[in-house]
Formats: sequence, C-alpha cells, structure tokens
Amino acid sequence: MTTPIRYLEAVRRILDHLEKTQLSVVEKAADLVIAALSHGGTVHCHGIGHGTEGDFINRAGGLAAVQPFTFGLNVNDPVPDCLKDRPRAEPFERDLETVRFAVKASALRAGDVMMLGSVSGKNRGPIELALACRASGVKVIGLTSMEYTGKVKSLHPSGKKLCEVVDVAIDNGAPYGDAVVAVPGFRQKVAPLSSLTGVAIVNSLVAEVVARLVRRGITPPVFMSANVDGADEFNERLLSANAHRIHYM
Repeated sequence: MTTPIRYLEAVRRILDHLEKTQLSVVEKAADLVIAALSHGGTVHCHGIGHGTEGDFINRAGGLAAVQPFTFGLNVNDPVPDCLKDRPRAEPFERDLETVRFAVKASALRAGDVMMLGSVSGKNRGPIELALACRASGVKVIGLTSMEYTGKVKSLHPSGKKLCEVVDVAIDNGAPYGDAVVAVPGFRQKVAPLSSLTGVAIVNSLVAEVVARLVRRGITPPVFMSANVDGADEFNERLLSANAHRIHYM
C-alpha cells in the first residue's frame, strides 16, 4: 500500500467518525448559530484550525454572517533580561489578561457566537477566550480532538481543557499528535488530519444552518462565487442587507 493511499484511508476513517458520532453535536452548534442570526447577532471565528478559517469566512457558498476575531497587544518596555521577571505588586499574566481585555474592548455582544479551536484542547489562549466569551454571554463552539485532549495536561491555570469550557464541543477526530501516516525509516508520523476535518465540520455546520433557515421560510445570507456571472451584484446586495452583522474584509 502506497503512502498516499494510507493517508486517504485515514481520511475516510475520520470522515466516518464524524458521520457516526458528531452529527448531533453539529446540530447543537447549528442551534446556537441560528439563534444568533435570528436575533440580529453574528458569528465570530478565532483560530479554528490551520487554514480552516478560510473556508468559513467570506467563502463562496458560506454564510455572510461570520467575522474573524483577532487581537494583539504590543507593549514597548525594553529592559535587560535580568529585570523581566521582577516581582510585581499583584499577579499578572499578560497573555490571559490580553484575551480578557480583547473581549471587553470588542464588538462581541451577548447572544453572539464564537467559534474557536485547539486540537489538543490544552492551550491557554483558546481556553481563556472561551471563558471570557461565556462570561460576556457569548455562546462558544469549540473544535477539538477528544482523543488528543484525553492524553495531555491543560496549560491553563484553571486546569480545564477546551472541551470543558465551551457550550458545544465538536470532536474533530484527530489522533494524538494529529499526524497519521507512519513512514518506514522515519521516527515520527506525518500528514495531519485536523485541517481536513475542520473544513468538513464547518461546512457541515453551514449546510445545516442554511437548510433549517430555508425550512423556516428565511432566506439565509450566503455568498455566491465571484466567478459566477452576476455574482458581484448579488454579493453587493447581500452585504448591504447584512451590514448590521458583517464587515466585509
């Protein structure tokens, strides 16, 4: 069996996993998205996977209601290395405080939805963002690997993992370490799976949201491919009608 075939077989297995175990979870995530859209809210997306955001934001066939959520804080405070870890008057963790400030300073509002991810589920930033969003009334959908997260220790001071702090946790099925193909003579596996399953999950979610809205007699805001005749005019009308929930980048 060739190496490419081994990877494609792993892809088939993981897609089967999504179909057999995650459809009801995707439906729960769709509930949150539909509730947000029905009440004038929006869907925000932060770090759901390597390249996955590109299939969820401003995408042909995708919802014109998804916004990227990014942030950063630059402090120009150069000091010698020996002074960087001096004791301070009160405990302060810059990375976590930056996340909390970003949520407070942002346009996030109660009833919105935040979709974020951490394949391992152990990383501090996504966990803190989920906690800060939920404290602000924002519903959180998390993409993670249940197998992976069961084998690692959380880096967050709460000791919790991503699947424990979100409203809906979707298992992307990635194995521990993410990569799946063993190459003879090479010590570590290659070819990760989480990007592929992330795209499958978000597009399954979009399809479910659109189908439900149509059944309710609601025309969903969905982008048309720019390469289809008449698409520019269609998308301009779509963006104008949804200016209250999306800023086109």
